[in-house]
Amino acid sequence: MMPPYQTPDKGTVIYLGEEANKNSCFMYSRVRGLCPLKQILSQKEDNTLIFEARFESGNLQKVVKVNEFEYQLTLRTDLYTSRHTQWYYFQVSNMQAGMPYRFTIVNFTNRNSLYKRGLRPLLYSEADAKKHKVGWRRTGNEIKYYKNNAGQGGHQYFSLTWTFQFPHDLDTCYFAHCYPYTYSNLQEYLVAVSKDPVKSTFCKIHILCHSLAGNIVYVLTITNPPESGKGTKRKAVILTARVHPGETNSSWIMKGFLDYILGNSGTAQLLRDSFVFKVVPMLNPDGVIVGNHRCSLTGQDLNRKYRSNGKKCYPSIWYTRNMIKRVMGEHDVFLYCDIHGHNGKKNVFMYGCERKQQAKSPYMHPHVFPLLLSKSCPDKFSFTDCRFRVRKSKEGTGRVVMWKMGINNSYTLEASICGSKLGCRQSTHFDMKDLESIGQHFCVALLDYCVHNETQGVETQHKIFQVPDPVKKVKLPIAASAKQVGGDSSSESLTRDGKGNHEKPSVSQEARKSVCHDMIPSTRENVCSSSFNLVSQKMKKHNSKSVSKSAEKTFQYLKGHDRSTKNNSKQEERKMKERLPSKSTRPKKTRTASQDINFGKSKSCQAQDTPQFSVP
Repeated sequence: MMPPYQTPDKGTVIYLGEEANKNSCFMYSRVRGLCPLKQILSQKEDNTLIFEARFESGNLQKVVKVNEFEYQLTLRTDLYTSRHTQWYYFQVSNMQAGMPYRFTIVNFTNRNSLYKRGLRPLLYSEADAKKHKVGWRRTGNEIKYYKNNAGQGGHQYFSLTWTFQFPHDLDTCYFAHCYPYTYSNLQEYLVAVSKDPVKSTFCKIHILCHSLAGNIVYVLTITNPPESGKGTKRKAVILTARVHPGETNSSWIMKGFLDYILGNSGTAQLLRDSFVFKVVPMLNPDGVIVGNHRCSLTGQDLNRKYRSNGKKCYPSIWYTRNMIKRVMGEHDVFLYCDIHGHNGKKNVFMYGCERKQQAKSPYMHPHVFPLLLSKSCPDKFSFTDCRFRVRKSKEGTGRVVMWKMGINNSYTLEASICGSKLGCRQSTHFDMKDLESIGQHFCVALLDYCVHNETQGVETQHKIFQVPDPVKKVKLPIAASAKQVGGDSSSESLTRDGKGNHEKPSVSQEARKSVCHDMIPSTRENVCSSSFNLVSQKMKKHNSKSVSKSAEKTFQYLKGHDRSTKNNSKQEERKMKERLPSKSTRPKKTRTASQDINFGKSKSCQAQDTPQFSVP
């Protein structure tokens, strides 16, 4: 069933968000700023649902009651724009249990929505959270996403409709596009870290800058203090997230990364001994607070402004780029990654940057880290979905700008708003534990990529050997087939208390160890190019615990993936020799056809003091 669009003169308007926006949005874009009072329009003492979205990260513009159990909803565009209607987050109350309510959002602009491919709305019930400890869950029946006739001014709109029967009378429920993660959630997390006597010794929280509305943009410096009398040679790893406010799953991935890297596992200790991590967990706090989907309070997409010198208009971007330049002057930046959510594709994947003439140092090859991440997390991360082409439309993004500044391993990590289509996780939604596990697997893949060496610091141990084809020259990308097999590592969903606060037990040590467990595909995958062999030396032990060997297995697997192809090549070479004239009449060759190219190890960077960030 696809209900028709109701014009404004039909039905009863019961909620209108404009009443909340009479004052400047800068007045209440801070967490402790001025917020409008709760206001319900045209509400009578009956069974009409009560809607509200004027809270942190909420988004709902208008609600029209079509009939007793059907409601038509309109989302608010990003502030100071006429576009970007995707993120929704609103409250519903005064419901009757067991009645078939229908909700229809009428002003989506995305033609190819994941709601067409199985995505369902999220629901949170305060009664279920209190009684049964149940948090956010995907729900809804008769879900349809279709083009409607509400287009005006050249815009084409699409509707999302679903039905739902509330489980409790007079409950307070919330609907959302993805798992909410607010600016207040981040502040609470950082306060807990700063008060922890152990974590605060190796995690320093600084003020990177203030946003247009005066909210603090934080930067974290994470590394173990160097031992007295010993110099350090540590590379830098830079992570950022939440430049697009509606991509809340990026904050859950960042939380999983921080939980792991701030933990007491041997892997986390080794990573902190090996790297200096610079982390900006929320680049766009203003957009997050007011419930935007993509833009800041300037009405601009900040992930297209990394080339801009607009310090006043885009302070978080300007100061992030400036911070990275300073870090590059003090450390060798090993990797940069900006974490995003994706509304058009399933799985987790990466965008990288690749030159036509790729650097010969193996740790600079952009395919290697995503490939390792796909082996560490085969049921969620898809290497075949990764792309390394630099498009002109992306030249203002963080990934491309940092790459052009000299960071070879420069990535955008994309996580689907929906879920995975790999292995036994096929056609399942990601929950919060799944998203956190992506951040944990990121750490494992990083350690698999680089091996600790007591005498030389952190050095890349993987060597890439290029074997030219004896018959003809071909391009030699590293790619994997679409067939990836893995297990379901998702765990219990995060719950939320009656006040809307998230509750989650800390990640257990056993859970952290399970992330490091080697994951091997049950069937050998075909690799598109048979011209790359990647070999890894054995990893040394650290604190009497063996470092994960999944990287070694990955590269050994790639080494021997297609022996039959090599045999065929030798046969072709013999046939070619028979056809060619004798050596006396043949011109001399300067290189053999099967010559190996051995790339050496990368140099470690010189240690420098951690840069301090003060309030501008």
